[in-house]
Amino acid sequence: MVVRVLMNEVAPGAAGPGDVVADAVLEELYAYPDTGARAWVRANMVATIDGAAAGNDGRTGTINTEADLVVFTLLRDLADVVLVGAGTARAEGYRRPGPRGAQRRARALAQGRAAHPALAVVSRSAHVPPLLAAPEPDRGQVWMLTCQEAGEEALERARAVLGAERVLVLGEAEVDLFAAVEALRERGMPRVLCEGGPRLLRDVAAEGVLDELCLTVVPVLAAGVEQRITAGAGVDQVLVPRLLLEGGGTLLHRWIRP
Repeated sequence: MVVRVLMNEVAPGAAGPGDVVADAVLEELYAYPDTGARAWVRANMVATIDGAAAGNDGRTGTINTEADLVVFTLLRDLADVVLVGAGTARAEGYRRPGPRGAQRRARALAQGRAAHPALAVVSRSAHVPPLLAAPEPDRGQVWMLTCQEAGEEALERARAVLGAERVLVLGEAEVDLFAAVEALRERGMPRVLCEGGPRLLRDVAAEGVLDELCLTVVPVLAAGVEQRITAGAGVDQVLVPRLLLEGGGTLLHRWIRP
């Protein structure tokens, strides 16, 4: 897949408009900022030209492209933890994250980070998606981010499946996402990658913890009734464009909070 730069204000010395980028340069263009002092929350979403966040079968996999898959894999490799809503994890058939690419895995281990990204599931009910319940060799750990309203019975079930230390109760009636991000940082996971779904992305933005949106726009008109990349009550989150790439007609953006 040939990926070209259309705009680059994140690492101007790495590549300019019209340049074809190799893997090492692409990694530089998507590098996390310094997370020594605080976490950085990056969201990654995909949409069609007309704004559908999934294909007409309700799954994002239907609209994924080769360029999108390249960036999707890179962003997972760079992250410490993938943040996802329980409904999206069930609908998309999420599994525990696999190992990073060989070079990124070696670099992560040298930095004292895990060999695999972890997966943090946000659920008010504390129900663990079935595909995430069983341990899998050479894959990342699963964390449950939930709230008191889930009830002690559901919390105990989650603890029995995932381990008590990986079930974090953050808030009363809702999951406190600000506290969740801080809890992940305290546990050595400051590089957070939110993969949605639309309601979780809306909540992350509304609570002021969204630092960046990586948005893939695929060259497809979908029509239909699929929702946008955010859903729920209105928010007013300002982001500015800092990177725009193109590969096979797919547009790859980085939008960052000013």
